[in-house]
Parts: sequence; C-alpha cells; structure tokens
Amino acid sequence: MSVGQRSMADIITQLKESVAEKARAVGRMPEEVKIVLVSKTVEPERMLQAFEAGMRDFGESRVQEFLRKRKFFPPEIRWHMIGHLQTNKVKQVVGNVVLIHSLDRRELYEELDRQGRQKNVKEIDCLIQVNSSGEGTKSGFAPEEVSAFISELRKDSPVKIRGLMTIGAFSEDEKTVRDCFRKVKNLRDELVRNFPDHDWGILSMGMSSDYLLAIEEGANMLRIGSAVFGARQNPA
Repeated sequence: MSVGQRSMADIITQLKESVAEKARAVGRMPEEVKIVLVSKTVEPERMLQAFEAGMRDFGESRVQEFLRKRKFFPPEIRWHMIGHLQTNKVKQVVGNVVLIHSLDRRELYEELDRQGRQKNVKEIDCLIQVNSSGEGTKSGFAPEEVSAFISELRKDSPVKIRGLMTIGAFSEDEKTVRDCFRKVKNLRDELVRNFPDHDWGILSMGMSSDYLLAIEEGANMLRIGSAVFGARQNPA
C-alpha cells in the first residue's frame, strides 16, 4: 500500500516503530532519536494531519514557504530551517525557528550574529553543516575546516552551536553512504574533546532513503520527508 493510501496516523506509527526497532537493535533508546518531518512543498492540510498524529517538529527549506505556512499552526509546533539559508532572509528566520540545521559558511554566521543582536534574541540554535561526501552540489564545511571555524566563533555571540548536520552521499552503495555518517560522527567526537565549551549534542543525519543507516552510525535527529508525505511535488 502506498503512502497516499494509508492514513497519516498509520504512516507516523510505522515510522516511529521502524526508528525504535533500529535504535534498540544497536543498543540505543528509541527516545534518543528525534524525527523532524521535512515539509518542503507539502501543503498545510497534509502537515496538519501529521501534527494531529502527534508530530511537532517540521523542517522547511524555503523561508517564504515557511512564512506562508506558519500561520496555520498552533504555537506548540517546532519549526526547523533545514535548507540553504540566504543571508538576506536571515532576519525573517531569527527568533522564529527552534533550530537552523544549515550553518554552512562564515558569512551566514556573521549575519545570524548581527540579526540576533539587533533583535535582542539571546540564543540562535544552529547545527554546523558538514559536506561529508565532498559532492560539489552540496553546501557545508569540509570536515577538515570545521575546527578552524569553531576557533573563530565569539563567546558572546547569540549564535549557539548545538551539533552537526550532514547529508549522506547520493549513492546506491551502502558503504559510501555509511562512510559519510561515520565521518561526521567521528568529527563530532573529536570536537567534543577539543571544544568542550560548545554543545555537540545533536547529530542530524539521515533522510527517508538512509535513516536506518544513520541511526546505526549515531544519528539522533532524522529529517524524514517522502517516507511520510510521499514523493515531493514541485511548488506551483
């Protein structure tokens, strides 16, 4: 039965069971792994079905789409910005999302810092995006660049690092994808040792096609879209 033929409650239940089963299989507690539903191009009516089924964390990639949708939801929804964030859109995001997954360059850090100070936002929680596959189509710091970036961060900045994010390689080869996740997990462990003043608690790794591998390699935040909402539709 396809995603479109099952009820949203059934889809969410099956996803949670799949995540829990894999977590337990690798010796982890299911509640350690948070699911963020990727709702890019998904209309609010469909998202509300997932909300009513108990989901609270939703990830958007486009600022204008996020601003259009947010008015349909009660305040307990938790919005995540998961896409490439243009600096000229930062002011519309700061203070309005719980987590920015895509801190992928110094220029973005500077603008987040500036807007946070201007708006008197005390904390802007961010994940550093790591380009673990080396693919030119992906944003993010190369793994070997992250430590230098961390060394440059200002202690009094409202921008707070909460962990790392990566996108696995676009590959059918399981080992290639797994290596991307393992590389970022090892990088996180190194950063914990070398920069203990920062919070490295979140590893946002794994999407609909590879989230089970990501859990095996240490992910504790998953970004799931098509497995819940079906194939992405192009926006009008």
